[in-house]
Amino acid sequence: MEKISVLAITKNGINIGQNLKEFFPKWSVFAPSKLSNQNDSITWYSGPTSEKIVELFKNNDALICLFSLGAVIRLIAPHLKDKKTDPAVIVIDDKTNFVISVLSGHIGGANELTEIIAKKLQAQPVVTTAADVNKTIAVDLVGRDFGWKIEDDSNVTRISAHMVNEEQIGVFQDVGKRNWYKQLPKNVSLYNTIEELKNSKSKANLIISDKVIEDDLASESVIYRPPSLVIGIGLHWDTSKETIKDGINDCLDKFKLSSKSIAKLVSIKKPEDVQGLIDVGKEMKIPVEYVEREDLAKVTAPNPSDTVKAFEGTPSVSEAAAILVSNGKLIVEKQKFPPNLTIAIARIEN
Repeated sequence: MEKISVLAITKNGINIGQNLKEFFPKWSVFAPSKLSNQNDSITWYSGPTSEKIVELFKNNDALICLFSLGAVIRLIAPHLKDKKTDPAVIVIDDKTNFVISVLSGHIGGANELTEIIAKKLQAQPVVTTAADVNKTIAVDLVGRDFGWKIEDDSNVTRISAHMVNEEQIGVFQDVGKRNWYKQLPKNVSLYNTIEELKNSKSKANLIISDKVIEDDLASESVIYRPPSLVIGIGLHWDTSKETIKDGINDCLDKFKLSSKSIAKLVSIKKPEDVQGLIDVGKEMKIPVEYVEREDLAKVTAPNPSDTVKAFEGTPSVSEAAAILVSNGKLIVEKQKFPPNLTIAIARIEN
């Protein structure tokens, strides 16, 4: 979290806010000017608290309120949107008996922050999220620290219920970090293949893959997309954004791979970066990396080209770039899109 604010409206609350500021110097503390004690580390406001809390709610990653839970709920309720965009909200009582995770416990990070604050203040953390209380897998957090994306979050709530109710859950993983869990709950089983998963008696599934999953299985699963694919691109200086994007999508469709698992777009370093590739990277929100021709020339690629060598100084661009940057295995050999585009795909091996 980059921006965290503390809101205090009582004298005890202000003292707590000052303590938090000592523990967490980058946090901002706000309090009504009528209670000012001339402490320069606190921002004293003169307007209504009902307006200040809305301002802070909309402009922070986390908001810590040092007053009653009921009052906080009434003040922020009209401004709630969803757990993807609402900030973490935490309430601390006037005597620091309890630190309560109120809103955005998982995705927003309120639960984790609650534990951290409670430890500093020697208070009791209060976390009511079922997955935390039951010490099971938080379905919406799996792989978040590794940059995994959820394919479709419409199944998360339903499958989270299966998880906390200790119904049978199947897991299949063929890419990504393997240390996303410390110990699997007793109701969760790992399967080595998609077929084994389909034939299991699992009530629901967690699938960690960069491959497209068939619809009937996907409807009973939460699918996680690790950043496992590196797209190597050979192109001319004038290859357009549309041509590059269409070529990428064609390859993904043909080989049944997910665009959400693309980690990087890579190509040869030219005297001037190709605008079409820059634009694709921005539109798809995927980083673009360039490799020197001398480094590409050292890579053994399955489909070298004398023509490419004559123009680029290396016998392979798309395949060599994908292999080199991924440090993994080529899974889609060079696909040609005449006259000015080639694409290859490699998988990062963890």
